[in-house]
Amino acid sequence: MSNFVPARRAFLSGGVSLGALALNSMLGAADNPPALGLPGLPHFAPRAKRVIFLTQSGGPSQLELFDHKPGLRQWAGKELPDSIRQGQRLTTMTANQKQLVMPGVTKFTRHGQSGAELGEWLPHLSKVVDDVCFVKSMWTDQINHAPAMTQFLTGNQLPGRPSMGSWFSYGLGSTNRNLPDYLVMLSKMQRPSDQPLYDHYWGSGFLPSRYQGVKLRNAKDPVLYLRDPEGLPRPLRRGMLDGLAELNQRRLTQTGDPEITTRIRQYEMAYRMQTSVPELTDFHDEPEEVFELYGPDSRRPGSYAANCIMARRLAERGVRFIQLFHPDWDHHSRLPSWCTARCRDTDQPSAALIQDLKRRGMLDDTLVIWGGEFGRGVAGQGQWDSIEAGRDHHPRCFTIWMAGAGIKPGLTYGSTDDFSYNVAENPVHVRDLHATVMHLMGIDHARFTYRFQGLDFRLTGVEHARVVKELLT
Repeated sequence: MSNFVPARRAFLSGGVSLGALALNSMLGAADNPPALGLPGLPHFAPRAKRVIFLTQSGGPSQLELFDHKPGLRQWAGKELPDSIRQGQRLTTMTANQKQLVMPGVTKFTRHGQSGAELGEWLPHLSKVVDDVCFVKSMWTDQINHAPAMTQFLTGNQLPGRPSMGSWFSYGLGSTNRNLPDYLVMLSKMQRPSDQPLYDHYWGSGFLPSRYQGVKLRNAKDPVLYLRDPEGLPRPLRRGMLDGLAELNQRRLTQTGDPEITTRIRQYEMAYRMQTSVPELTDFHDEPEEVFELYGPDSRRPGSYAANCIMARRLAERGVRFIQLFHPDWDHHSRLPSWCTARCRDTDQPSAALIQDLKRRGMLDDTLVIWGGEFGRGVAGQGQWDSIEAGRDHHPRCFTIWMAGAGIKPGLTYGSTDDFSYNVAENPVHVRDLHATVMHLMGIDHARFTYRFQGLDFRLTGVEHARVVKELLT
């Protein structure tokens, strides 16, 4: 200790604290670009610089929105054939009722030069179908929400693995020193939603906690405790952070705990976010036509539409992974009422985001993904021909769409059987989606691992996963 004090005083006499030196060594000088991710990454030239993941929680019905099955009308009210069901698992909500076919309740129309078919509840998406790739042959292993969404986002049904955004944050780093690499927004619903959204969906799992998603709250203060207390001058705050960094650096030297490095970095990030977040969330610089493009709900803070504008603003600022969660797609009853409401929330803003990115020249290097954790079953839940009827969960086939950054526009990929119950051609498992997204970001999924408890983990797990090159330009 006696050897440390003179050295400390020597540093301080020169006007530089140990904390500031520690920060400079880990973060780089403020006027330099931020250090990127791991050495050797990306493995090859990326097509995408960033991802915007429009996560629709609850399981949107492909039968009403994307997967047109006009032949189901002749099966209305009849029991689903055993040859189609093949003994597949049902949830407890419908396992004890007859599986009576409920045809889709929407009209479908072809749109654009691609001729993509969409249900009538998506009039705005129909205008941008030639920029979008529809994958109708997605499938997953999980039939209940939490494990299915956990697998959809982390590659495994059990909590504790890093989310997709955390993997990218860890591997590729950030191009923005003033905002986190991975930001998350949850829609502020106009009515209470019973669809839970768990923190582990955007958690870092066994990766250092600095790589977890940072949630922007749909409230007055998007990030809690970001404001300094009244009467605390900025120079004093700067000095406090330097002092904390000095103490944490000493502890890091003693223990080697990487979470202490995270703590130092996050204190510094919070300091910079005191300036960057208010500027980010102030929409006064957005012209009126932007709000008109994203729809009437875009002026309501925290709405899905406002969050889509925020996503574009974050993309402009170089944030690596941006994730929006919109809940309440779980339509076990009153499907025509509730599904149309969710389409009204999301259709125009989602299409507007594609248009907005494209006109700003950003769609070429921004990957946009829209989808939920699974789809809905062909059998009606409840009385199939009642307005109270809904659909149960269905993991064996569902639809997502993607756009931008190397994705082939105007493509419809994969198909399902006549009942939209099983994949008929070109199956795409969730881990195939992960491998494809990583490929677009310049990463070979098989070579990108993290050692934990003696094992080398990867987002795509140990089972076979393929890059779906048919989706790529």
